[in-house]
Amino acid sequence: MTYNIHLILVHFPIALLFLYSIVKLLPLKKWFPNVSWKHVELALLIPGLLGAFASNVTGEVAENIARPNHKLVETHAFMALTATWMYGLLLAGELLSWINTNIISKLKSAPILSFFTFIRSVLVHPFISGLLALLGLIAVLLTGLLGGVMVYGVSADPIAGIVLRLLGISL
Repeated sequence: MTYNIHLILVHFPIALLFLYSIVKLLPLKKWFPNVSWKHVELALLIPGLLGAFASNVTGEVAENIARPNHKLVETHAFMALTATWMYGLLLAGELLSWINTNIISKLKSAPILSFFTFIRSVLVHPFISGLLALLGLIAVLLTGLLGGVMVYGVSADPIAGIVLRLLGISL
């Protein structure tokens, strides 16, 4: 017997990545300057992204079990993958910061160091990281809405019909 654990796993990355985006986008650093927000962000981003990977894998299994509307599933999967990439780029910027200070700077290779420093500076730039967090949040919200439509139908969410029409999905 095959079980659909996708429905259990998806809620964790949605919650964690949603909160990550809120922490990243709101000026919480100004409101609460004594909090180590970088640690809070990483504590939300790392398990959220791991959960997103698990949700993407189990989503493939769930698609084969349920066989819902093809266009709806494809759009849901695209939004989930987009969100995973956005948050993955954000984590890559954080990891490159750590790698630059702990590993690459010790190599004494100017071209490699300058390449990784450039990529890191782009990914951690406040505008770029804010944009990635916003795009990731939008993708997570759309992924969740489309997943909810697959499970509960259009009538469970008041804006589902509007979003489906905007995306060109008819049920």
